[in-house]
Amino acid sequence: MYMGVYNAAMEVSITEFRRNIFELVNQAMGGKEVWVMHKGRRFKLVPEMKPGSRLSRVTPLAVITPPSQAASTKRSNQSLQEEMLRAWKRDWSDL
Repeated sequence: MYMGVYNAAMEVSITEFRRNIFELVNQAMGGKEVWVMHKGRRFKLVPEMKPGSRLSRVTPLAVITPPSQAASTKRSNQSLQEEMLRAWKRDWSDL
């Protein structure tokens, strides 16, 4: 294996990349340029920019009830609560 020969950049075959993937990824994370040759094409292994906190990577989910549905949702919630209360009273009245 000729990985130690290169200081700033290295090029490896796809077979060598598969054999040493973890070592090559660690070297790329350390700032070394790692090139992989496959079927006559070169690919550069580059780490993603340093991630921030776990919270900064969270994608917010926009859950918004449209104004036209807000009133009907409120009414349906109220009727559901009333129905549940009636059922609860019916079930517990037998005791």
